[in-house]
Amino acid sequence: MKTKRNLFFILAAVAGMTITSCTLQDCRTNDEGSSTLASYGGTMMVGSPEVTVDEQTQETTVVWRNTEDWNNQTEILWADNVPVAENVKEFSAFNAVEREGVVGLSYELKEEGEYTVLHCYFQMPADVLQNFWLASDETAIVDQETGVNYRAIRAVPECGWGKYFAVKSKKGDILDFQIYFPKLPRKTKAIGIYGVPNWYMRGEKITLSREADKANFYDKAPEYRLPKLVKEEAPNYTKSDGHAWAVYTDAHLIQPVKKGTMALWRTPEATYLAMAKEQIWMRRYWGFSNGSMLVDEKGNVYQLKEVLGFPSNDHIFWLEGYSGDHMAFMHVFEPLSEDARSISYIEPDGEPFDSWNANWKGERIMHLNIEELRQNQHLFEYKERKVIK
Repeated sequence: MKTKRNLFFILAAVAGMTITSCTLQDCRTNDEGSSTLASYGGTMMVGSPEVTVDEQTQETTVVWRNTEDWNNQTEILWADNVPVAENVKEFSAFNAVEREGVVGLSYELKEEGEYTVLHCYFQMPADVLQNFWLASDETAIVDQETGVNYRAIRAVPECGWGKYFAVKSKKGDILDFQIYFPKLPRKTKAIGIYGVPNWYMRGEKITLSREADKANFYDKAPEYRLPKLVKEEAPNYTKSDGHAWAVYTDAHLIQPVKKGTMALWRTPEATYLAMAKEQIWMRRYWGFSNGSMLVDEKGNVYQLKEVLGFPSNDHIFWLEGYSGDHMAFMHVFEPLSEDARSISYIEPDGEPFDSWNANWKGERIMHLNIEELRQNQHLFEYKERKVIK
């Protein structure tokens, strides 16, 4: 039995098709001096067309589905020497080729010399890939703040521009298809990418993060005044016995702020989320669930590690102060992913308990912009209480 590629050649000859090959352009840049602007941060899993196997050579082939409405080519374009990416971190935790009928995709947008280059990573589901589309005259980057439209210049391989093409590699290889654009201005922060259909980029919105700006990417851990423990929790603690609860005083006081005000500190080791609360009574009870979490816009979950100075094990405690005090509770979560741009705070409902005005209802605060929370850090500086009698 002939391979699908050989059979394709025979059919092409009968149909009068022209069979050509294309090579890499000499204008490629290397990684030296490159800077990553954005990446998918994971692996997109998409369904693969059926894999056919040549009975004699055992060579496997996938004919990719049409991604555009037209495909009237009269020539077969074979791409030679498509770069194979090594150590692409997005693929390190998952080998898509091990899952039948699934293909792994990812991307990185890099600044390389005079160009901005979109690296489109594709894990080969077979030894031969046919009928694949990369880029065309429709491919562009649009600045979402200024509306400036940066049109794509060329593609690697060259025959991946405006035509369907075929490539032969090895099953499991991660091919590095590339699309070149004019260099984006340094002030560019948010973009949309169009005309890269196999990576679902038909207006994909992306926030850029320049590596050179990472000196300001992380914060120092916040300065936080720990409370004083007045009375330890009783050995026979129960949630419904207020006499068994621990008692604290001297909380981290802050200036009066609007109800629900929060601030965030982003560090490599942890994420600090300050929540402003008001002391309505001179003695008020509080409690924090160890099941609390942050969830970013991609669904990544960051678990609560502790609440500085206070129990975070669902146990209720008393806090003593002055009625009218405004104070901060500092929640410490696992460190956020570098590409996280927004978070939701989720605190599950607690166990019911018997106490005056008892409240065990959780809280959900959705879609908080991380940079806006960081701008609130100054609101949580410690303020001495001033009392006039």
